[in-house]
Amino acid sequence: MYTILKKEIAGFLSSMVAYVTIVFFLVITGLFLWVFPDSSILDNGYATLDQLFYIAPYVFMFLIPAITMRSFAEEKKEGTFETLATSPLTDWQIVIGKFFAGLLLVILALVPTVIYYFSVYQLGSTPGNIDSGAVIGSYIGLLLLGAAFTSIGIFTSSLTTNQIVAFVLAVFLCFFCFAGFESISSIAFLGKIDSLLISLGISAHYQSISRGVLDTRDLIYFLSFAALFLAATKMVLSIRKW
Repeated sequence: MYTILKKEIAGFLSSMVAYVTIVFFLVITGLFLWVFPDSSILDNGYATLDQLFYIAPYVFMFLIPAITMRSFAEEKKEGTFETLATSPLTDWQIVIGKFFAGLLLVILALVPTVIYYFSVYQLGSTPGNIDSGAVIGSYIGLLLLGAAFTSIGIFTSSLTTNQIVAFVLAVFLCFFCFAGFESISSIAFLGKIDSLLISLGISAHYQSISRGVLDTRDLIYFLSFAALFLAATKMVLSIRKW
């Protein structure tokens, strides 16, 4: 697993993909937090990072698929997947190694945003007048969300040799899993199963953690979600070996 992890990180850092996606994330979130008048902290006058944690999931829907689209698709296109598949590494080691490599880049994209927290912390009329517990909870929520989206991206990349197809499929699945169930639940004739549908979507669990309360049910949901897509990826790899 560590061999795959180091190989993937080296591959990311030797290309422009990692740098462009991280810069893109920071620019978009920075614009929403400090520039755009409808969401700017300076214009609204409130010491809060709510806008960051509201916009970040939607940016992640594009950023993470851009990071993960090459995971398996590029290997298959360049003919190196056969070598990887016949190596002493197990399918699980390959899948987990690529998953953690993608997740590490997501973490690297989040680390610079800590500057936003310290800026808001100092900008308040009373320095420190910010709900740090909610901020920590929101960062944990973003990390878990990143893990969920990374597992989706790894899965879609295993389905095709075309990185663009993998990207588009991942964006669609990320959006559907995040907001799709909630949208379906709004259909009137579904009645009592509305709450069940909402609980199946990522959004409800992300919002729950963002309040600063770590509920075991939310943690189990995210871990199970990532495990499901990673298991599906492993199954795809196993089928392709036959």
